[in-house]
Amino acid sequence: MPIRLCNDRFDCWRFALASMLLFAIAAWRGEAPRLPARLQPWLILTGTVQFGLNYRSVYEAERYVPSGLVAVVFSLMVFGNAASGAWFFGQPITWRFAVSAVVGVTGVALIFWPKVLAAGARPQALVGLAFSLGAVACACTGNSLTLMLSRRGVPLVPMLAWGMAYGALSLLLVAGLSGSGWRVGHTAVWWGSLVYLAAVGSVLAFLLYFKLVQREGPARAALTGVLVPVIALAVSAALEGWQPSLASWIGMALCLGSVYVATRPIRLVDCTLT
Repeated sequence: MPIRLCNDRFDCWRFALASMLLFAIAAWRGEAPRLPARLQPWLILTGTVQFGLNYRSVYEAERYVPSGLVAVVFSLMVFGNAASGAWFFGQPITWRFAVSAVVGVTGVALIFWPKVLAAGARPQALVGLAFSLGAVACACTGNSLTLMLSRRGVPLVPMLAWGMAYGALSLLLVAGLSGSGWRVGHTAVWWGSLVYLAAVGSVLAFLLYFKLVQREGPARAALTGVLVPVIALAVSAALEGWQPSLASWIGMALCLGSVYVATRPIRLVDCTLT
């Protein structure tokens, strides 16, 4: 990718635009955009963690390690979500799901295996790994907070609108303090990317994701982290001529197989870990 568009400055405007779109959707659906003042501290925390610290940690991680390794570490979110679902929401973890999750993460590691090996030669690889794990922790925490608020009756669309607004503010503050500035871009590519990521990559993606969290629980929803690399590489193969290696083929097969097995209807013979 010759031009790197995603950074604190870009994402603050991305989430700001996404927040405005969500408020418009809430109004169109007849949902009151104003939420009680007692919820605002929770919304500030959720938005800052989910859309601020999470994305900031990913960008910091990619300064020290390849993005492929960050993707591998981020797939570990399936375990963090499963643990939080069990501890805070009483959702059981079956042995079948646990084994499927291990296989799926192994598949992601195989897909990016050359980049994983290359990360070991970097002098500050541990710093990048720490930021990657921090991003995972932020994502898992944000998921739990969103599900908690949802179960308390807070409607999803206004909740995400406020969360993205606070996330945008936190990234705007970071951009200002880091010296990257608050300026907007002046090219069609910049604006096109902004609109696409706000509408599709933020509004649509997070609405669908958190609908999945509400319906299937945070653990199963986190399996999207296993599927995303497969989809991304399929697009890369179709549009950019990427040639998968044998390890990549095996990794993609493990990813798809693990999601298939993990999402089959639970039978009585399945044992639970929690």
